[in-house]
Amino acid sequence: MDGCIFCKIVTGEAPAIVVYEDDLVLAFLDIRPIVAGHTLVIPKTHSATLDHLDPDLAADVFRVGHLLARALRRSELGSDGANLLINDGRAAFQTVHHTHLHVVPRKHRDIVQFGIGFVTRRPRGREQVAAHIREGIQRLNAEDAQ
Repeated sequence: MDGCIFCKIVTGEAPAIVVYEDDLVLAFLDIRPIVAGHTLVIPKTHSATLDHLDPDLAADVFRVGHLLARALRRSELGSDGANLLINDGRAAFQTVHHTHLHVVPRKHRDIVQFGIGFVTRRPRGREQVAAHIREGIQRLNAEDAQ
């Protein structure tokens, strides 16, 4: 779709720090992360809201979100859990109108840091954070292969 920043990321017209990609789905670091490792998972085909997203493709998006949440636990970021969230439509505070799943790593007792991050939303050490996530995916794949 013309003007959609996420579609431009998919085509390479806009930059992103990609942590995962397959034929249908792309995952990259949020440019305004709440915490280190905050990642967005998008379908490569444009859909503005869940009403426009094919259910099978929605399952693929969630499958990748699930993979990333598990990988974050195995990464140097050391999350204890994750929030997986889709803001669907303006009423739900969706600001980029291309369906996307937020994967936000969480740690025990991080509520103050999380609250500060929610307000400030500043990226720090993005390339290193992405490397940690990719390493977590590799560890998870090795684990699953055993």
